[in-house]
Amino acid sequence: MALLEVSNRIKTFVDYTKLSVRKFAAECGLKQPTLDKHIRGTADPNVVTLIGIAKRFPELSLDWLLLGDGNMLKGKSDLETLEDKNTERMMKLIDTIASLQDTINAKNESIATLTERIKQLEARLKK
Repeated sequence: MALLEVSNRIKTFVDYTKLSVRKFAAECGLKQPTLDKHIRGTADPNVVTLIGIAKRFPELSLDWLLLGDGNMLKGKSDLETLEDKNTERMMKLIDTIASLQDTINAKNESIATLTERIKQLEARLKK
C-alpha cells in the first residue's frame, strides 16, 4: 500500500510540473514506459526512478514523496518561487521553439522534394 501511495505522489508531482510524462521521464533520465507503470501503480517505483526525480527536481521534498510527510515542495522564498515560474515559462518557450523548428524543417524538406520534382518535370517537357 505504501508504494501505491508513492506512485500517487509521483503522479501528483508530474501533474504539478505540467510536463508530459514523456518529457518528465526524459528530464529525469528515465524511460517513459517505466515511469508510466510507476504512475499507474502497475509497477512499484524503484530506486532509479526516485533518484532520477530527486536529482532533477531538488525542490521536491523527499519526505513528502517517500513518506507523505509535510509539503510537496521544500520551503521556498518568494524570490525562488518567482524564479521557478520564470523557469517554467522559459521551458514552455523552449518547447514551443523546438516544435516550430520541427515544423519548419518538415516544410523545408517538402519544398526541396517539390523543387526536385519540378526540375524533373521541366526536363521531361524539354525533350
